[in-house]
This record gives sequence, C-alpha cells and structure tokens, in this order.
Amino acid sequence: MQAFQYANPTSLKDALPLLAGEWGQADVLAGGTDLLALMKDYIHTPPRVISITHIKELAGIHQNADGLRIGALVTLEELIENPLVRAEYPALVTAAQGVASPQIRNLGTVGGDLCQRPRCWYFRNGFGLLAQDKDGRSLVPNGENQYHAILGNRGPAYFVSASSLGPPLIALGAKVRLASAAGSRELDAAQFFVSPARPGDREIALKPNEILTEIVVPAARGRNATCEIRQKQSLDWPLATASVALDLKDGAVAAARIVLGHVAPVPWLADKAGDYLRSKPLNEATTTEAAKLALADATPLSQNAYKITLAQAAVRRALLEARGKA
Repeated sequence: MQAFQYANPTSLKDALPLLAGEWGQADVLAGGTDLLALMKDYIHTPPRVISITHIKELAGIHQNADGLRIGALVTLEELIENPLVRAEYPALVTAAQGVASPQIRNLGTVGGDLCQRPRCWYFRNGFGLLAQDKDGRSLVPNGENQYHAILGNRGPAYFVSASSLGPPLIALGAKVRLASAAGSRELDAAQFFVSPARPGDREIALKPNEILTEIVVPAARGRNATCEIRQKQSLDWPLATASVALDLKDGAVAAARIVLGHVAPVPWLADKAGDYLRSKPLNEATTTEAAKLALADATPLSQNAYKITLAQAAVRRALLEARGKA
C-alpha cells in the first residue's frame, strides 16, 4: 500500500476543509471495507485519507418531521436491528441482510454502501472504470461480461451498480444529503447514481470536496419489499435484485415504484412496469406482465442474457412479497 497522510477529525466542520477539489487527492474512510481493498490493490492511491468514524453527527437513526433520518455512519447491522426500520422498511432490511458477512455488516456503513466503487473485474484489475483499450474501445462487449449490465449499457459504461441499498432507497423515495465547506445540498436518491461518460468520471454525483452526511426516507406508505437472486447464499454479490414500494387501495395498486439492482450502471427505475400496475390487482398475471415490462428495454451482452430471466423473477417475487405483507 502506498504511504498516505491520515486525518482523524471529530466534527464535520473539521473534516470538510481536509477534502480536495479533485478526485484522487483525498479519500474518506468510514468502515473501510471497500476503500482499503482498493488501496491495497493500488486502484486508489490517495495522498490523504480522512477517517470520519469519530464524527458523532453522522451516526444514528432518528425519526423526525421529514421521515426517517439515517446517518451515513450507521452500519448495516444497526440498520437491520433497528425496530422502526424492521417494522416499516423491510425492503431496506432484506437488502442489508443480503450482505452475508457479519464482519462486513458490522463495519460497513450505509454511506459506504452508496459510495462504493463497482465490483467490475476490469475496474478491479486496473483497466479503469470504463474498461477501455488504448484506442478508447471497451473491452467488455467481446470479453468476459456475464456479470455486466443488461440495461443502460448503450453508452460507454457496462459495469453494474454495486450498491445494495440504492434500489430500495430509490423505491422508497429517499433523499441523500451532501455537505462541503461551501454548504450543503440534497438530491433524490435516484439522482445520486450516474452513468459515467468519460474515464475520469465517477458513478455517483458526490463531488470530491463533499461528504455524504445522511439519508432521509419518507414516512412509509403502503408496503415495500426487496428480492435478491444470487448464485449462493453465502458471501456473494447478487446477480439481479428488485425493490418495490406499493400503495394499495381496495385491493388494487394505487401507485408502484419498481427499481432493479445489479443489472445496470445505476439502480434502474422500471417506470413502464410501475405505470402498468396502476389500478390493477396484484396476481400472477399482472406481476408476470409487470416483470416483462421491467426488462422490455434490456440489451444483453454475449454472455449475460440469463440476467433477464433472473431480474423478471426478482420483480415478481418482490411484488408478491409486498402484496403478502399487505
């Protein structure tokens, strides 16, 4: 690992001036489950690392007038064990439980999950975020691509978003709050994830001089659920996920948000499927049709067409799970 400066501020006010104006000059350390691995592999070699683990204002889960406030330093295990989250936001609990390693759940943070880098093996082996050769051509379409994107892959990005919590937070209409020395701003969770267009871009809207401070989830309405499909239930990354949030009235769907995970460079909002379900009952026929519509725009690569079937199954199971809870 390359030598670096280490800062350990105890307040957000002290931490923010330590950040840099461009990526690569400073990195934020929370649980470290992703950053330290990247540093050991020389994917990231920041001259300065800023630990935020002792900034108390970034911790805790609290209910307020805006909904549920989740501090960026809340661990996945804290999220799972919180009684209010378990009662009102099962989609979040299931997604966090999908991180099957107790060590990672107890160290990894909510903010870190949203900010983690892609698990793409090209990126992790030093080929860059867009995995391009010296002539600017992607290595993915004609290479090993069985775990890559089937949606949103008509641009230069083929990796899939690694965030477990991104899909349920988007389905639930959450917002993320970001702070810099110049002030703070708030984004819809869906706007936080972006598909990069150039090799130097990032896959999130966070700027190099900002820290993600908290996530605000609106008061739960209706029911929500997450379904993940993976090769094995031990420590492994999902092949496809679906998170849904439903408003039900008189046995029919008043509103539905369906978000797919691990199938696109960003968590993928399936608007067509949600629109189709409006005013319809949830049954085998309607959930099957919604699942088909959710993947209608898929453009699989040479080795990952199987993801269409898996993602459709995840949508159906998540919808039926949410219906059952109703």
